[in-house]
Amino acid sequence: MLIPFYKYQGTGNDFVIIDDRAENFPATDQALIEKLCHRRFGIGADGLILLRNDPDYDFRMVYFNADGAEGSMCGNGGRCIVRFAHDLGLFAQKTRFLAVDGEHTAEVLGDDISLKMGNVSGIEDRAGITFLNTGSPHVVRSVDDLESLDVVSEGRALRYDSTFQPGGTNVNFMQVIDDHTLFVRTYERGVEDETYSCGTGVTAVALVAHQQLHMDAPVAIQTLGGNLSVSFTPKADGQFDSIHLIGPAKRVFSGSITV
Repeated sequence: MLIPFYKYQGTGNDFVIIDDRAENFPATDQALIEKLCHRRFGIGADGLILLRNDPDYDFRMVYFNADGAEGSMCGNGGRCIVRFAHDLGLFAQKTRFLAVDGEHTAEVLGDDISLKMGNVSGIEDRAGITFLNTGSPHVVRSVDDLESLDVVSEGRALRYDSTFQPGGTNVNFMQVIDDHTLFVRTYERGVEDETYSCGTGVTAVALVAHQQLHMDAPVAIQTLGGNLSVSFTPKADGQFDSIHLIGPAKRVFSGSITV
């Protein structure tokens, strides 16, 4: 089988994207998806995304982790599929699409994509650890020297901690740079490694920074793969709405692979 594909990245978080409007891709073949994402034996990516038709939206996003399992919402993946849909001519500047966590809207702003995330209902303390769900589950920890931190070993321990079972969690480490800027590194479940950037992760960190450090929106985020910003509106009851993840999303290359 010959599979045409496109490779996109958003601040170094990279994805294989497939135009599956005809729904020919074998989405239930977890081993195939894992192989396509493999960096030695496949195309190489942090995840795979299918773009499909939806009668009520411009398109539907179906996201799979690098391990081949269908995943929860991916913020950088959402920005990348918006760029892909724009490249295909499916919309002019603004779009509405459907993802696993519901409706999203987005806007093309030159090189940047502004993606509206789902509302967040609250930030929890679980056994002394800050936890919240921004479309995917996330732990946020503050550290003083993030550059030297062993993100993989520290992140993996929390990812599989019994406090966050079943399903586990993504783990984010943040360091304050100044009054409006954070440095963030993330261990992602499903990838089971550190990624260059995580959209739902930096969103989680920005909300925690507002609650715990009183940072005002927009919060600037530095990641290994580049810079993002997160805007939001805090509510009196501890909820957040009008959350937007803003940053670049670019096509890297396209091709086809025989499997």
